[in-house]
Amino acid sequence: MFDNTMPPVEIAMSDIRVATPDGYLFVKRWQPPVGEGKASKAPLVLMHDSLGSVALWRDFPEQLAAATGREVIAYDRLGFGQSDANPHQLGPRFVEAEVEAGFSPIHQALELDAFVMLGHSVGGGMAAMAAAAYPAQCKALVTESAQSFVEDRTLEGIRAARDSFAQPGQLERLSRYHGDKAAWVLSAWVDTWLSEPFAHYRLDAALKQVHCPVLAIHGELDEFGSLTHPENICTWAQGPCEAEIIAGGGHVPHRELPERITGRIAQFLSKIA
Repeated sequence: MFDNTMPPVEIAMSDIRVATPDGYLFVKRWQPPVGEGKASKAPLVLMHDSLGSVALWRDFPEQLAAATGREVIAYDRLGFGQSDANPHQLGPRFVEAEVEAGFSPIHQALELDAFVMLGHSVGGGMAAMAAAAYPAQCKALVTESAQSFVEDRTLEGIRAARDSFAQPGQLERLSRYHGDKAAWVLSAWVDTWLSEPFAHYRLDAALKQVHCPVLAIHGELDEFGSLTHPENICTWAQGPCEAEIIAGGGHVPHRELPERITGRIAQFLSKIA
């Protein structure tokens, strides 16, 4: 577990914009100091959830950098946060497509060699897809609240959220983070997930190509997915897999129990170069 009695670590922060064929991506980096004579460890790359952004990770990336001693990299997918608007509607293969649309340009621009993928919710699926696409370079995979298939509980949660956002003023909550792209962001989540073509989404094929160590974090009471998902992830992944079930936890464990989650991830990664 992460020791809060340790002296604070000075984390350097910077941001850049990375070009893609459809627009620029906003990327932020959190870099802890590297001790003298110590090689830098593989950085953590974060993939946000369906309504997420770099800003909505809040303090989590900085906490992760301090707890793990690794650089943490997060980016806004195209159409989200401070990245450019996405000129397209999301298709039923958008999770897999994010590897080429977003991760690959960042991988190239930052000249990443070894890295660790970490994704929350649908970002967990994207992280798994990236791990499958870069098997030699991805040293570990962490999923948090990831959906391994389209479950009825997930769709029920999305419908409830859709109805909530239909109330006056609710879209303004998204506008704080996504600006005038907020309506597109909401539609990209609700309409894509509730569409018939997306009903066939599954992570088994990707995870069967993942041989690195995997940590699957999931809240016991996650309103967007049952405990079937971490079980599937550990069954389908071909490397060693650990499931961390958060008793009483919901869909966003890193916000609900930040010290426990950063500590658990740091423990898992302590054996990873």
